[in-house]
Amino acid sequence: MNNPRIEPDAEDGQMMVLIIGYVLLALLVTTAVMAASALYLEHKKLLSAADGASVAAADSYTLGQVETEGGSPTAVLSGARVRSVAADYLIRNDAHASLHGLAVAPATGSPDGSTAVVVLTSEVHPPIVNFLIPDGIRIEATSTARSRLVR
Repeated sequence: MNNPRIEPDAEDGQMMVLIIGYVLLALLVTTAVMAASALYLEHKKLLSAADGASVAAADSYTLGQVETEGGSPTAVLSGARVRSVAADYLIRNDAHASLHGLAVAPATGSPDGSTAVVVLTSEVHPPIVNFLIPDGIRIEATSTARSRLVR
C-alpha cells in the first residue's frame, strides 16, 4: 500500500501571524493600563499634597477686626500668605522628592479672604512609553480649605 505523501497546506503559518497579532495587542493594552495607572496614582499623590498644603495655609490666618460690639473676630487669609505657606509645607514634607516637577500654580491664593485654595502641578512620566512623551504629562490638583473660629 502506498502511503500518500502529505502535501503542505496552503494555510500553514497563518496561525503564527494570528498569535503574533494577539501578543502585540495584549502588550499594547498592558502598556496603556500601566500608563493610566501611573497617571492615576501620581494624581492621587499630588491631590494628597494639595490637601495638606491647603489645610496648612488655612491655618495661617490672621485675626480680622471686630466690627460690632460683642462680635467675634474672623479669620482673614491673604493670597500671598497662602502661596508662601503652601510652598513651605511642600518643602517641609519633602514632596518635591516624590513628585517630579512639582510647582505651586499661580491660581493658588485666597479668593474671598477666608478660603485657602491651593493648586499644584506636576509631571508624570508613564512607564515603558517614556520615549514617546519625553516631557511627561502635566497634571494639576486643586484643594480648598477654610478655617472657622468657634467658641
